[in-house]
Amino acid sequence: MRVPRLFTPQSLNASSEVILVDDTAHYIAKVLRLRPDDRIKVFNGDDGEFNASIVSLDKKYVLLLLEEKLAGNADPRLAIHLGLGLSRGERMDYAIQKATEAGVSSITPLLTERCEVKLKGDRIDNRMSHWERIAISACEQSGRCVVPTIASPQTLSDWLGLPRVGASFVLDHRGENGFPALEQPEAVTFLIGPEGGLSEEEVTLAQDNHFSGLRIGPRVLRTETAPIVAISLAQHLWGDF
Repeated sequence: MRVPRLFTPQSLNASSEVILVDDTAHYIAKVLRLRPDDRIKVFNGDDGEFNASIVSLDKKYVLLLLEEKLAGNADPRLAIHLGLGLSRGERMDYAIQKATEAGVSSITPLLTERCEVKLKGDRIDNRMSHWERIAISACEQSGRCVVPTIASPQTLSDWLGLPRVGASFVLDHRGENGFPALEQPEAVTFLIGPEGGLSEEEVTLAQDNHFSGLRIGPRVLRTETAPIVAISLAQHLWGDF
């Protein structure tokens, strides 16, 4: 049986006790149906991953005893940043989930010309919490310890004005250039449009901000598919694939 992996924001140290509550406790007790002395793994982005045994539990709390810290993890060596045009529910969820599994470091939802999603007030906070839960779940499944940063939605022009390092690419199926022959970049940044794609003006704006046009093959990829393909190719060229 596979040992469950669960994220907690708490500090973790060998031979210490940790209490998990709320949804995590309910998941352990009622979904996984674990019992005292059963084993799980817990991790956070700062202290790594630990084996743990369940001391006691009910549907509201789980008391864990942390054991040894585990060597190694599945976190990527290459920093990959993704600016992704904001898309409808399941498409955005899928893109965040799979980009996390493929090894993205940060994701910024972008408000672009052809976005059909409008977020205001409480809806932004709710979507942010939802996306963070998706990224955490993808880390639990994939073996990662560091959860990608999900930034607040912002306009394309604001995002393009932020400082960057390494290589930057804007995906454009109308372009002609594939991945260039580069030495190992310090980081990689991808700009990918929403369901309707980026306008020609937005592509030009990105290029004016030192993004290289990138065409990935002859087929037009969906907005939720393009990040997975782009990140996977970057990992193959410069990362750990």
